[in-house]
Amino acid sequence: MALFLKKKYKGYGDQANFSPSLEANLDEIKQSVGQSDDLVIRRFRLGKTTKLPAAVVYIDGMVDQSTVEHLLSESILFDEEFSNMQEALHLYFDSFGDTKVLYDRDALLTSLLSGHVISFVNGHVLAYSIDMIFWQTRQVDAPSSENVIRGPKEAFVEAFRVNTTLIRRRIKDPNLRFETYLIGTRSETTVVVTYIADIVNPKILKELHERIDQIHTDSIQTSGELEELIQDNAKTPFPNVFSSERPDTISSHVLEGKIAIIVDGNPFVLAVPATFIDFIHSVEDYTQRADVGSLLRILRLVCVFISLYVPALYVAITTYHQELIPFNLMVSLAAQNEGTPFPTVLEVLILEVLFEIIREASIRMPVQIGTALSIVGALVVGQAVVEAGIISSSVVIVVAVTAIASFVFPIYNISVPFRINRFIVLVFASLFGLYGIFLFSMLLLIHLSGLKSYGLPYLEGLTPFVRRDQRDTIIRMPKWMLNTRPRIVAKNNRTRQQTPAPKPEKNS
Repeated sequence: MALFLKKKYKGYGDQANFSPSLEANLDEIKQSVGQSDDLVIRRFRLGKTTKLPAAVVYIDGMVDQSTVEHLLSESILFDEEFSNMQEALHLYFDSFGDTKVLYDRDALLTSLLSGHVISFVNGHVLAYSIDMIFWQTRQVDAPSSENVIRGPKEAFVEAFRVNTTLIRRRIKDPNLRFETYLIGTRSETTVVVTYIADIVNPKILKELHERIDQIHTDSIQTSGELEELIQDNAKTPFPNVFSSERPDTISSHVLEGKIAIIVDGNPFVLAVPATFIDFIHSVEDYTQRADVGSLLRILRLVCVFISLYVPALYVAITTYHQELIPFNLMVSLAAQNEGTPFPTVLEVLILEVLFEIIREASIRMPVQIGTALSIVGALVVGQAVVEAGIISSSVVIVVAVTAIASFVFPIYNISVPFRINRFIVLVFASLFGLYGIFLFSMLLLIHLSGLKSYGLPYLEGLTPFVRRDQRDTIIRMPKWMLNTRPRIVAKNNRTRQQTPAPKPEKNS
């Protein structure tokens, strides 16, 4: 169940549900968490003379122990003469961390299990939640899957508050909003929705809120699980929710008017809406000159066609359309295929499946072993099958080129659907030749044209062709020409800049 966090401590009324007895409240907490070994209860007394019995309750390993000890040691300095005792207690606890007054048992358990320190004072029916959260987290490090040569070397981590800070550092705009949800009736995972209020499309934001509110599940453990619950179409291999581990990439999407979604415990941040071209773009396109960035994008698009069509074209031409092959090349291919026991399509399928196995094995194994496995496996197995006469050397070359091209994609998610469709188009080519490839291409285009992400067409920027939107699609124009944000994503405040074009210095 998705709960907006601001609602978590409201709506309980003025009457608290806690007992004025300190021991009764502590016993209730013990029963609620089942006498768990990591539950810590520290009793102390407030004030010099009256010495009110009090206690703090927290989960071991989730709070800053030094701050807790400081609170206990300073308890003797509590102002007992304060006229409003509830206000005095709130001010005292607030001096050690952000403090909220709790009125409800559910809110108390949520705060306790989220790493807050809960305090009770004997004779008072209120509980206080003190923010002393501290646990070991991974330090901000270089990205593992989106490396660049020239650009920031920072990546998101598992702590959501660190991730919000990484975005805030890049967007110092008072209109930047962070809305926090708790999703999952048991896990109560913190999910943060991030956007710029005066740029975001209100319809897209409303649609996202409605989809999150409709989530009713025990737990959300990964951003991939949340992606499945908020995406438009689950009946497609193509991702329609963008994900990245780079703060600069997500910040650029937010500045375009999109919405980022941070899931606590996950280093990959989601962004909606997403289009096909978003997965082809890379932060490297903007750290290089415009001409270099444009060439890199064209190279990636060429690799899209190579990774998808090259094995199928090889099978179609060598099986059905030999007249398209030059005579000398035909003789060479015939000599290589002589003595191989399998048809060409089966040779390609065997090598493709073998390569997928090597790829998965190298990912799952330890880094040192995985690197050696991927290199040795490809070389040794490829050479062995050729020398054994099982597969021709030309098929090894085709599959190798295809595999290398599939690693060019800057976002890993987009390579998966092309790997899947590569096998489908291979079957079409083996049955109908080039006509099968054309048929598959038409079906693929129809499928992609029908996809949407939060109302945004998946092929937005590519089709329909809008000239002004081509400045940052396939070709990246210089920064001073990128004056407006995408027309569909950002309905408000579309002006991004008004920088004049640089003028060459005139010779005096």
